[in-house]
Amino acid sequence: MPSETTEHKTGPAVTVVIVSYQSGPTLEPCLARLAAQTFRDFETILIDNFSTDGAPQAAAKAHPWVDFVEAGANLGFAAGNNLAARRAKGRWLVLLNPDAYAEPDWLEELMAGAARHPTVKSFASLQLSADRPGLLDGAGDNVTSAGIPFRGGYGRKPPAVLPEGEVFSACGAAMLIDRDLFLSVGGFDERYFCYCEDVDLGYRLRLYGEPTLLLPKAKVAHVGSASTGVRSDFSIFHGSRNRVWTFLKNTPGWLLPVTLPLHVAVTAGLLLLHWRRGDVAPAIRGIRAALKREDLDQVMADRRLIQARRKASPGAILRVMSIDPAAFIGRRFVIRKWRGA
Repeated sequence: MPSETTEHKTGPAVTVVIVSYQSGPTLEPCLARLAAQTFRDFETILIDNFSTDGAPQAAAKAHPWVDFVEAGANLGFAAGNNLAARRAKGRWLVLLNPDAYAEPDWLEELMAGAARHPTVKSFASLQLSADRPGLLDGAGDNVTSAGIPFRGGYGRKPPAVLPEGEVFSACGAAMLIDRDLFLSVGGFDERYFCYCEDVDLGYRLRLYGEPTLLLPKAKVAHVGSASTGVRSDFSIFHGSRNRVWTFLKNTPGWLLPVTLPLHVAVTAGLLLLHWRRGDVAPAIRGIRAALKREDLDQVMADRRLIQARRKASPGAILRVMSIDPAAFIGRRFVIRKWRGA
């Protein structure tokens, strides 16, 4: 575990980071829930990506304890969080979407989980659906053997008991990560702008030997894509492009050529699904953008750097994936018993 700097010792234990863009009615209740947290040793940084709805300015005025930063441009989710991480004083970073509403003991449960697992530096929250009562928004992120990410349990009813355990990665809507670790791996890939950047980060952590644990008692209610729309052209384009980049950058060693046919086949199936829904055009644009020569060259250059730093074997990565290449269809729970490091 990285040693604490003087800044960490004199600063708060946690920095909560919120990146807003046209967050409208969700930002105020998000901050109100933070103000009611039982764990108090935290600061909050609000990065606004040039919103024009007035919501971040109004929220900052109503909550003067928030460190409000106007980015001056729409940096995207990835770059906005990176900016806040560099500014943060906490040993731990907590990333929270402006459309996520934390339970009062959310931070307390995250910090208790970190104390129980001192060798782990990345944690996922349990996300309930804010607009579909009784259903889950996700229990950690998973990746299939075809390189397709999905949120475990999305849209499903939560079981009576959900175990604390290992997931592939954490959803960036409500996660806890060691700040030094976040910065040392380069944070989010800013070329992603938004969508899938959290899976890419979690995949790199996996490759570098850093696991992620789900803490099911740490709960938030998440609206999901409140600013961009769940099936908007914007979200489909970025999701399609960034999914290909994540697969090519991170799939290690022999696992890449072995799973490439699966990835192509499943991607074709997803395009068919988009065609049936009438929104195939942005998905095709996203895949074409992912394979543009100049961008693909940069992705493969990043791949060489990531794989050179890799500690985990291809077999070890495969073991924490969902082996079924179509596991995303049922949004299955994939939570493995944590046996410690």
